[in-house]
Amino acid sequence: MRTIFFAFVLAASLSGYAQDNIPTTYFKNPLDIPIILAGDFGELRGGHFHSGMDIKTQHREGLAVNASAGGSVSRIKIQRYGYGKAIYVQHPNGYTSVYAHLSSFSPSIEAYVKGQQYAQETYAIELYPKPGELQVEQGELIAYSGNTGGSTAPHLHFEIRDASQRPMNGMLFGIEVPDTSDPIVSELMVYPLGDSSQVNQSQYRQNLSLTKQPDGSFISEKIEAFGPIGFGIATVDQQDGAPNKNGIYTIETSFNGNKNLEVRMDKFSFAETGFVKRMIDYAYYETDRKRVQKLFIEPNNPLSIFTQQTNKGIIDLKNDGVSYVYNIMISDFKGNKTSVLVPISVKKQEILAPREVKKTGFYVNPNESQNFNLGKYEVYFPKGAFFDEHYLDLSEENNKLHLGEDLIPVAKNISIRYDASGYSAEDREHLYIGSVGYNDKLYYTGAYLDGTTLIARTKTLTDYTVGIDDTPPKIVPVDVAEGKWMSTYDVLQFKITDEETGIKDFRATINGKFILMEYEYKDDLLTYHFSDNIISETENNLKLIVTDNVGNSTTFTTTFFRKK
Repeated sequence: MRTIFFAFVLAASLSGYAQDNIPTTYFKNPLDIPIILAGDFGELRGGHFHSGMDIKTQHREGLAVNASAGGSVSRIKIQRYGYGKAIYVQHPNGYTSVYAHLSSFSPSIEAYVKGQQYAQETYAIELYPKPGELQVEQGELIAYSGNTGGSTAPHLHFEIRDASQRPMNGMLFGIEVPDTSDPIVSELMVYPLGDSSQVNQSQYRQNLSLTKQPDGSFISEKIEAFGPIGFGIATVDQQDGAPNKNGIYTIETSFNGNKNLEVRMDKFSFAETGFVKRMIDYAYYETDRKRVQKLFIEPNNPLSIFTQQTNKGIIDLKNDGVSYVYNIMISDFKGNKTSVLVPISVKKQEILAPREVKKTGFYVNPNESQNFNLGKYEVYFPKGAFFDEHYLDLSEENNKLHLGEDLIPVAKNISIRYDASGYSAEDREHLYIGSVGYNDKLYYTGAYLDGTTLIARTKTLTDYTVGIDDTPPKIVPVDVAEGKWMSTYDVLQFKITDEETGIKDFRATINGKFILMEYEYKDDLLTYHFSDNIISETENNLKLIVTDNVGNSTTFTTTFFRKK
């Protein structure tokens, strides 16, 4: 089946993608310690390619982060998740450097940001200073490293982007990362791709055994195959100084000595990063938690990291009785290499394990939108929701919606609509749609009400049902108490939690004045710094309101004292 709708999606963002004349001495290490990576550019992540370098900070927060090159701060963003606290520096040569998961900014930038946060009375904020308003020199302190946002441990996320805001491999710019180890190979897969294709008399994906050679290369078991086939590989690289399993730089394949495919992690656009779901064997990752990278280009895969290809990397075996050799060469940026050789014998045989397609009444085509009604649910799959055509396993029973198993990658949000007219108006305000987990535990997905219709959006095929959350969030003060003197304290802190639908918003005041509470969701912690100098009274009335995702709220009030 022809699938063409993705062909134009990235045309604009990928135009002019030829390799630039990249300056190799312009940028410097943004930290005052040697670079050891926890993650590198292009590393395969859950739903995206990693867009920068994750530089270890020796298990510490608060290390000085310096401008990698001179320029002007062009953007500052603070959010609960994602990059947390991040700063963007625009450079005169057109590039932008990005510094993320910060704990705080330099004193002058911190004052600028807090002034805006107080003016807008919000913690989460996005600012675009005027050109030259916040000028920085190379090596100048701009921030301190941290662990904010979606970070799982203290580190600095550092990026370099081109003039079109496409992230680029920092090592191209001369950022030195010691690496003396060859890439690691853990899995090799082979995929029969055509209707009549077969490998070892089977039409199913197969995991091939590998034998390591004295020189560090690998030879796989010999396969007998016929028709179009493709390969996939699980491979990582480890730089010096850390055990982290990071991404590779290039993969080159050849068939009988002729170049077949090249993957190169130089740069990509954010518009294409979600196609990592198409590039990997998604079902295998979901069942075995191993990322196998396909070495062939399927329909609806416009990734620009495929820099060379013949027949989209697919091997078409037609000459019965002939033997071939397929070779995979994996390289890191320093030129360390690992090769895998696959001996192939072309042999058309009886297929003992034919591919079976279970047909249902729920057919989806990536070139069309589809809408299905199941009980009180309506499920809408937009055009482009899937990369391939599928027969889905959909059903509804006892108010539980079954969308199948999470083995099919979803490219665009699926809309789930639920007729909530059977609930009272008051109860409808507390409804939400959640995914059903172990022991029927519900995980909040969405809770948008359009009249009497409850709406949620998702990119995961699993079970969903409707829950009702009428339990307000919990607020637990860490240090403040009624009538307590707080003169020697630097901060006010609170633990805030909501077990069912999660925290949506919070607002705090002292003596009626807004105070800035910084939120670290990983620790459920709100923090106010007395150094903000919002209060001057001895007696202070504190009020904190926390709201969850369906509108339940909790209010905490207390009076504390502080010397002027």
